[in-house]
Amino acid sequence: MSLLIGSVSIPASQVVAALTGGEVERESWRYIILESRLPQTVTAMLCGASLAASGLMLQTAFRNPLAGPSILGITNGASLGVAIVMLVTGGTLTLQVSDVGMFLAGSLAVVVSAFIGAVAVIALLLLASTIVSSNLMLLIVGIMISYLVSSVVSMVHTIANADNIQSYVLWGMGSFNNVTLEQLPLFTALTLVGLLQAVLLIKPLNALMLGDEYARNLGVNVRRVRRWLLLSTGLLTGISTAYCGPVAFIGLAVPHIARLMMRTADHLTLMPVTIVMGAVVALLCNVISVLPQHSVLPLNAVTPLFGAPVIIYIILKRN
Repeated sequence: MSLLIGSVSIPASQVVAALTGGEVERESWRYIILESRLPQTVTAMLCGASLAASGLMLQTAFRNPLAGPSILGITNGASLGVAIVMLVTGGTLTLQVSDVGMFLAGSLAVVVSAFIGAVAVIALLLLASTIVSSNLMLLIVGIMISYLVSSVVSMVHTIANADNIQSYVLWGMGSFNNVTLEQLPLFTALTLVGLLQAVLLIKPLNALMLGDEYARNLGVNVRRVRRWLLLSTGLLTGISTAYCGPVAFIGLAVPHIARLMMRTADHLTLMPVTIVMGAVVALLCNVISVLPQHSVLPLNAVTPLFGAPVIIYIILKRN
């Protein structure tokens, strides 16, 4: 559906022909499929999988069903890193300059700064978790960190020029269309590294569900596991946020969808199902966002349609 549906109507046979290297009636159709819809579809799958896996790891690590990259301020941390680069130095993720070297340097700076911002917030949350025992209090700490980061971003706006502010505002609406075909290999490689780390953490995550002491008795190095969780979640959230904007609700809601489907807490089942469901939900959001003719809905106007009802159900169910 994501490859077939868009603002330009293209017959399904022509889409298949473009993807398989066959004859296409219009060269513009081939360009739309290969240069726009294909990267957009792959990006949606990888971004959805990344945010969903991050949400599952955070909910397990903090033992809080409402933990997620957007709720705990991790997405905002990545956004702060992006804001500093885009608003102050003029870094960009779209090829708007004639010097390719400048473009690559600016793009890499945006990605690295997003990763650093996400990891910094996770580190603060892990530090807070050693002081605050209540999951509710930890959630409030995360929300307060999110407010603080948003305040800093607003301050950065005051020293940016109009063009940089416009680029940042458009990026902040969320879109799977920011990754070009040339950028797709790097985006894919970094995302797969983060997802591989998440899969390797399945066994320690199962142990952490029962508490740190129990995990230590099973031979799990809790400090090392939290460090790897920090890096994995930071990488997945940072990369997704840098390229696609601060996408909301997918990381929070999809792990619960997986739990409702599989009715198990075993990460050996939950992790792969969560990754797949994250990709599916992101693709559905992408399809809905391009349904209006001659316009595209902001991604963050669509994701709450899936996420908000799930979270309301979980809150009501847990009383």
